[in-house]
Amino acid sequence: MKRTYIDMNDIRFLLFEVHGIEELTRHPRFAHVGGREEIELLLQTARDIADREMFPFYKEMDSQPVVYRDGGVRTHPQLRNIFRAVADAGWFAATTDFEDGGIQLPYTLFSTAHMIFEAANNSAQGYLGVSTGAIDLITTFGSEELKKTFVPPMMEGRWQGTMALTEPQAGSSLSDIRSTARPTPDGAFHISGQKIFISAGEHEACDNFIHLTLARIEGAPAGTKGISLFLIPKFLPSAEGDLVYNHVECVADFQKMGQRGYATTHLVFGETGPTVGYLVGEAHRGLACMFQMMNAARIAVGQTAAAIASAAYHYSLNYARERPQGRHILEKDPLKPQIPIIRHADIRRMLLAQKCFIEGSFSLVTECLKLVDLEKISEGEDQRRARLLLELLTPIVKTYPSEEGIRSVSQALQIFGGYGYTMDFDAQQYYRDIRIMAIYEGTTGIQSLDLLGRKVGMESGKALEYLAREISKVVEAAAQYEDLLPYAHRLQSAVSIWQSVLSHLQGFAGRGQLDRYLADANLFLELSSLVVMGWQWLKMGVTASGQWTGGRSLPTAFYQGKLQSMRYFFKYELPRIHS
Repeated sequence: MKRTYIDMNDIRFLLFEVHGIEELTRHPRFAHVGGREEIELLLQTARDIADREMFPFYKEMDSQPVVYRDGGVRTHPQLRNIFRAVADAGWFAATTDFEDGGIQLPYTLFSTAHMIFEAANNSAQGYLGVSTGAIDLITTFGSEELKKTFVPPMMEGRWQGTMALTEPQAGSSLSDIRSTARPTPDGAFHISGQKIFISAGEHEACDNFIHLTLARIEGAPAGTKGISLFLIPKFLPSAEGDLVYNHVECVADFQKMGQRGYATTHLVFGETGPTVGYLVGEAHRGLACMFQMMNAARIAVGQTAAAIASAAYHYSLNYARERPQGRHILEKDPLKPQIPIIRHADIRRMLLAQKCFIEGSFSLVTECLKLVDLEKISEGEDQRRARLLLELLTPIVKTYPSEEGIRSVSQALQIFGGYGYTMDFDAQQYYRDIRIMAIYEGTTGIQSLDLLGRKVGMESGKALEYLAREISKVVEAAAQYEDLLPYAHRLQSAVSIWQSVLSHLQGFAGRGQLDRYLADANLFLELSSLVVMGWQWLKMGVTASGQWTGGRSLPTAFYQGKLQSMRYFFKYELPRIHS
């Protein structure tokens, strides 16, 4: 069966036509990137790596999963080759500033490359993404000595970075962290404690592991205000260039339902000897530093979910084109040849539902990625707008692709029928892999509380005001096209319902009934997601209609497909707001 996992035309459409990434390259920070031709070349290098080093091993990394054996973690041998290929292409250094040895690419471009990696092999990409996030955190908040010592080997793919937050007794409640840091005379700290669910915490593809870890300095205040951030290497580099064991023990790897090629470890610090850690940023300000990595990770989780769904969609699409079964419903002659199942209406419905979800999710992800860049290069009111919009959209971009992606991949599995449930086909693997995305980096419940409890009220509702303006711009643009006018009206009506619901809920908050205000936070996030996705689909519809009447850079059928997907969303998905 012919295999692919992502449509590069979708990426081109979103980057260049819908979201205008070339706007970023006109800023001095990114001027060296060049224009569309150079951007496409960079993305093609990522696609080549994904095609050659990742996609062929997707199933193998599941059937030969990570195991904990003989005191260490054993992974698929291809992982080392993947690290080398990604490092050689410069992707570990992609977003880092020139002065820190990086390539200084727009985050939008970097993360789009990782979207390709995620669709090809989401287990393999996980190692790359968490390590790059750790590099960014060290270069942003770390001392010059820490940057000089630890970042170059991480950029070369020889050392792996991780994010170590969760503890057995605390889970997602970071205020209950107990890991302790005791100051030493030389300015370092001795760390004791344990962390669980640490992605990429140990494996054979790298020689050292750099754990960015939350802990409390002795005597620190209780709660989140007493948390500091530390860099803890598994091996300490000596002046002679040797690596000295730092008493970071990996005592287990969690065996998971999905992402079985991605190590998820249990780490213990300071039990067999002193574990040395180095303070990153200011004491007691660790959570503020870590949120840079956590917010990026939340976008990445939503992006990964959409990428997995993309791979599942293309897999089911190819199967539907090639699998003969049954005859057209009006054909009564049993001697006539069977037809490909894609000609059955219900199969087409499930394929269109997947297509609609994936393309909409990719657009929302790209919107958020560009806001990351705009916040970095803008000033004044423009910077504030980018920051607040990104804060507001982050719980949505993390959650909508994760939750709806499960539904989308389920449709892909359904198209395979009984075969989809067997280990012979990859549909079941995509279904198992995507399920964790609604849990990673804060569950759906946590994202819902974040949106309703924090984000909608930020700066007296300024974030909501900015979003309403963005939606109004698209509604006004859509009103210029006769075919889009009904959809502009539907989106405007949806916004009114959304605002009415929020006003009703805020009445409880105003009366101090916070438990009642937040009781349906999950449903409010779902409602908000549908409105935001309507905004994205109308934006794509405006772009596709503009190309339809003007110059075209992609095949005509491509734009027709976008408009058909938009119509599907407005007819079958957006009406869910009423429930």
